[in-house]
Amino acid sequence: MKRKMKKELFRENLEKLRTCFLCTFPPRDCGIASFTNDLSTAMDRRFNPKLKSSVIAMNEEENQFDYTDKVISNMTKDDIEHYLETAKRINESENIKIVCIQHEFGLFGGEYGAFLIPFLEILKKPKVVVFHTVLPEPDDTRRKIVKAIASRVSAIIVIAKKAIDILENDYGIEKEKIHLVHHGIPNVQYQNQEKFKEKFGLQNKIVLSTHGLISRGKGIEYSIKALPSLVEKYPNLLFLVIGETHPFASKEAGEDYRKELENLVRELNLENNVRFINEYVPLKELLEYIQASDVYVFTNLEKAQISSGTLCRAMGCGRAIVSTPITYAEELLASNRGILVEFKNPESFTSTIDNLISDPNLRKTIEKNAYFFTRQMIWSNVALSYLKIFNKIVKLRKEITEKLPKIKLDHLKRLTDSTGIIQFAKQTQPEMEYGYTLDDNSRALISIILYQDILKTGECTELTENYLNFLKKLQEKDGYFKNQYKNKEEITNPYSEDAFGRAIWALGFTINKSRNENITQKAKSMFIKSFLRISEVKSPRAIAFSIKGLYYYYKKFPNRETYLKIKELANRLIKLYEIESSKDWQWFESYLTYANAKLPESLFFAYRATGDMRYLETAKRTLKFLTDQMIINGKFNLIGQRGWFIKNNERAFFDQQPIDASAMVQALLTAHFTTGNKDYYDNAILAFNWFLGHNHLNQMIYDETTGGCFDGLGKNSLNFNQGAESTISYLIARLFMEESKKMKDKKEENNKKVKDISVL
Repeated sequence: MKRKMKKELFRENLEKLRTCFLCTFPPRDCGIASFTNDLSTAMDRRFNPKLKSSVIAMNEEENQFDYTDKVISNMTKDDIEHYLETAKRINESENIKIVCIQHEFGLFGGEYGAFLIPFLEILKKPKVVVFHTVLPEPDDTRRKIVKAIASRVSAIIVIAKKAIDILENDYGIEKEKIHLVHHGIPNVQYQNQEKFKEKFGLQNKIVLSTHGLISRGKGIEYSIKALPSLVEKYPNLLFLVIGETHPFASKEAGEDYRKELENLVRELNLENNVRFINEYVPLKELLEYIQASDVYVFTNLEKAQISSGTLCRAMGCGRAIVSTPITYAEELLASNRGILVEFKNPESFTSTIDNLISDPNLRKTIEKNAYFFTRQMIWSNVALSYLKIFNKIVKLRKEITEKLPKIKLDHLKRLTDSTGIIQFAKQTQPEMEYGYTLDDNSRALISIILYQDILKTGECTELTENYLNFLKKLQEKDGYFKNQYKNKEEITNPYSEDAFGRAIWALGFTINKSRNENITQKAKSMFIKSFLRISEVKSPRAIAFSIKGLYYYYKKFPNRETYLKIKELANRLIKLYEIESSKDWQWFESYLTYANAKLPESLFFAYRATGDMRYLETAKRTLKFLTDQMIINGKFNLIGQRGWFIKNNERAFFDQQPIDASAMVQALLTAHFTTGNKDYYDNAILAFNWFLGHNHLNQMIYDETTGGCFDGLGKNSLNFNQGAESTISYLIARLFMEESKKMKDKKEENNKKVKDISVL
């Protein structure tokens, strides 16, 4: 369906809009349209309602597609007056703060898109251009037009490093203006092919695939010509060619190219080995086709191509890629992330694909290299990168978000068996040989009890019993706990103070929050059994964990003995603080290591139990000191676990771990609800955003596809394992954020009721 865009619609739909993209847009079928749809959706998902995306759609003719409400106006490619009128109307809008132009040659009118130049001259809003194509060795006209566009925008975004060199050396554009932001990809879980093959009835097939809008420059014929020798060796091989004919190709030559490919298949007797899927395939299904593939084949013939959504998508699905050596593939598939073959050389395709099929280990290595490299390219990370660039030009909004991911227990359950939660994972797969720990099962118990309490559900009782039974299994007659369980015959690491303290925290929390009386009584029995041992702990973290457990127990069963135990332990922390602290070092120890925030947090709990102001004042001073060490340039930079931070020495910044971010979130929320100081709440949001990409790598640490959390943040990359400690640390932080949001909403609702009553 097509309709004429009403000019007045431009003004009517702008109440909350802030960013405006100038580009093609769905349902128009082209790569730029898909790119902008994905980018604007990702930005809205993270930053709406405080920041919302809008689109001015580029059309070939006056009429346009039936766009969604995101499209606020349109421009006709070859109507120069329309460009000028649109620029003036954007200037009149108070709510459009920045314009982002998705540039591709052929998208805009005039020679090499020259109509953009007067548009940019009239447009007074801050503006950014994304160059999706950057051609080397341009002729004089192209160079002048690209330079003219570049000189009229505040920032340039490119998708490949090579594009920066070309713009600087071949076009004379200053490097300082250019920003690299990778092409975005959907966030999918790395999985084996079998599940997806079964969905499409491709069991026992060796699957090759390629996808995209079909046109002659795609070079698909050369991959088809590579197949006869492969089919002779692998009769069960199937090559999927997924996608419709490109609209421009269809307009000029109909289905001629596809018919040539079909004729070639018949000539080579490959009818049983090549399947054309000549239809629009929804993204979810397309990704499943790619995930069903053993090898992905990229055949494009344009050497200078410097961006490809189809190539990125295949890498993001974790598939071994065989590609022609276009400029973008040379960059993206380096370091054994794929294999390059020669242009127009079927034999090169044949030998390379054969090597991958015959060597599963090589194939899996390439798959994982590609998958983990592209975690930086998931759309949520790309959206944050765009916002950071926009904010350098015009301050739109904070780069953190209060829109939190859905609570998922998937990975927690994946790591859990009938014994308890398994300590380590290789990527997402539990590593059974390392067994189970008291630490992790105590954390897991806390997370499930918290989940049940916040969601008011009896769901997951089996998990609760599982983790509690594990603690019982490791509890000794004298009240101590052993720390590690590898199998029924081997219980190791007889005692760890920190693990003991965390078990006390978990038991006290369970007693206070559990909705199941049997579980409450079992936890209480275990807590009482270990109660006398609590006074023996010396480690500051063990003391802090124990105080939290005692607090929760005391709130459920108030008694003098527990009250005095809380004071005894809190006084020990105060004593440590008095010994170690100085004007410039407001801390309990001469170093900052892991889970540091638990120490001041425990004193907030001690204050809430006893009312002793010493605990409150020390908690506030030490939490401020810790926060000051970590917030650098508006981001949380956690204490690195490679070297920590020793007093009077340089601190370590790398190998930051989720347990520390989680501890900060919990401590800051506790401080907020103890004191009412909103700054603590704001910093808790900031700390939680460390998980969501507001860190020095600008990458998500939480994996939305699995519900797990990556194990660490290094200097240049992530630790992609998703073990128990990291996953539970994220989950506890996420659940406490949920609880605090509900408390905050309830408080605001009560305040509103009071105001309503006062009006009456």
